[in-house]
Amino acid sequence: MVKNPITLLFAAVYLCFPALAGTFFPPPPVKPGENNGENIQRTMTLLATSTPEKRNKVRILFYGQSITNQEWTKFVSEDLRKRFPNADLEIENKSLGGFASQILVRIAEHDVYPFYPDLVIFHVYGANNTYEEIIANIRKRTTAEVVMQRDHVTQWPPEKPDQKKDGGMWWDHMMNNVFLPDYAKKYGCGLVDIRGQWLEYLKTNSLEPKALLSDNVHLNEHGNYLLGELVKRYLVYKPELPADSWKELVKTYEVGKDVQWKDGKLQLEFDGNRVDMIADKGEGTADVRIDGKKPSEFPELYVITRPSNSQTGFWPAILRVSWEKPLQLEDWTLKIIETNPEATKFSFELSGSKTGPDGSGTNETKFVSKSGRAIIEPGDWWVKNAYQITKKPLTNGFQIKWSVKPMFVDTYQAPKVEDPSREVVTTLAQGLSNGKHTLELSGKAPIKAIRVYRPPYK
Repeated sequence: MVKNPITLLFAAVYLCFPALAGTFFPPPPVKPGENNGENIQRTMTLLATSTPEKRNKVRILFYGQSITNQEWTKFVSEDLRKRFPNADLEIENKSLGGFASQILVRIAEHDVYPFYPDLVIFHVYGANNTYEEIIANIRKRTTAEVVMQRDHVTQWPPEKPDQKKDGGMWWDHMMNNVFLPDYAKKYGCGLVDIRGQWLEYLKTNSLEPKALLSDNVHLNEHGNYLLGELVKRYLVYKPELPADSWKELVKTYEVGKDVQWKDGKLQLEFDGNRVDMIADKGEGTADVRIDGKKPSEFPELYVITRPSNSQTGFWPAILRVSWEKPLQLEDWTLKIIETNPEATKFSFELSGSKTGPDGSGTNETKFVSKSGRAIIEPGDWWVKNAYQITKKPLTNGFQIKWSVKPMFVDTYQAPKVEDPSREVVTTLAQGLSNGKHTLELSGKAPIKAIRVYRPPYK
């Protein structure tokens, strides 16, 4: 590799003067025809069209494992807040270090779909089939757009990877050059070419892959800078891009124009899995019915929160808690009764704040509580893995907690509207089957609009 004198001088200065660690080579310029902004224009339109008088609510989720828990995500968040100061931004990072796709797919049930973001910025290593499952679920269960990322470079890839000779590098090639592009196309996701631009950056500036790494895979300050810059410039507003893929996914019906009150009732036939109410100024209430039933009568509108952390204090103790009988709103406590420190074999008892004592079991067999409101598969216990990694023992009496929360209201109580530039939104129902439903309101409530969400895949 040819090293030019300017590059060598810059590198020498960088190494000799740590105070200049925030100064790095800029990434390669955007090339004509690059797909920046593709498949994320609903989110970017909400951001770009926000004004001081109308501050659009935009919810963004970073999701993945340890790479997505690094500083670059903060750079991207700060950049969005700076570029779109009028947007009402809610940004969360729920990434979990060490959780490859085959693990993350389990906990995503508690993390992603109930949060129902507008945009998911996603990166994870692991099995390609469970990677696809996460993407498919996001696109089937929410209207969220997804920015996928090809992997950054940790070592020079072979020109023509061979499955037998190159092993991991062959798999690296398959994920980045075959599976990820295929999934992005199949599910209409954005795909940031981190890998291609990273390789170009290294070659242009005569750098070795390790120059941007703190170990074999994680990013140092230089790597965080570059990854942040590459993701930031994908997040651009391009009104010239086609809107037919997203324009009809979220519809807002203005009360008094698109839908009307008549004899104390308002009715709307809609297609989707979520319906929100946007408040107007004033007071009042309205009873909510969907398909003739109270929203609370739909079992799918109850969600279980992510179980509390393991003995390490930072990984969840259980990857997924599911159910087979209708849930009710309550808090749950699972108590470890007897265990060895390594958490290879333990017993427990479970109790709900309303259900009461609901059975006992061990980690070795599938647990179904007496009420059917809690199911834990043997492979979903993470306390054993937590010990193997940190050597922190599991102890008798250790408690794991979760709650059942509503994604509905049966009676709409008009909230106070204090800032007319921000929408005050109440979710009437989220998690319905993605199809046709009828909403009926009875009462007298000040409502500005009704918003319906229809995920693009079923």
